[in-house]
Amino acid sequence: MPFDDSRQARSALDHALAEYPDDEITAIHVLDPAEWGYDSAEGGLGKRWHDEAIEKSEAVEGAATEMADERGVDITTVVEDGVPSETVVEYADEHDIDHIVVGSHGRSGATRLLLGSVAEAIARNTSLPVTIVG
Repeated sequence: MPFDDSRQARSALDHALAEYPDDEITAIHVLDPAEWGYDSAEGGLGKRWHDEAIEKSEAVEGAATEMADERGVDITTVVEDGVPSETVVEYADEHDIDHIVVGSHGRSGATRLLLGSVAEAIARNTSLPVTIVG
C-alpha cells in the first residue's frame, strides 16, 4: 500500500492493519522526482533533493512501522523512486501483491489538480482489487 504519512495514507494503513492483520502488508513510500526537478546529474539540485527525500522517507517508514507496532502487526516498508501510481502498480506486479489499499489522496489544491489522483491512477492501471480509503 502506498504510504506518504499524509492523513489519507494513515487512514488507509489503519484500515489495512485492522482488516488484514494476519496478511503480509507492505507500505511503499514513493519518491516522486517530479516534485523537485529530480535529475541524474551528480551534485545537482536533483541529487540534493533525492538525498533529502531519502532522509524524509526514513521518518515516513518509521511512522508506518509505529502504527503497525501499536496494533501488534508486522509490516514491511519499502522506498522506491518513480511516478507514484506507476511505481505502486509495478511493485505490486513484481512482488505478487494481491490487493492494494490506498488513501483517497495525499495531495491537495493545485498540485492535486495538476498531477491527478494517485489513487484513481492506481485503480485504473491495475487488475488487482483496490480499496480506496477516504
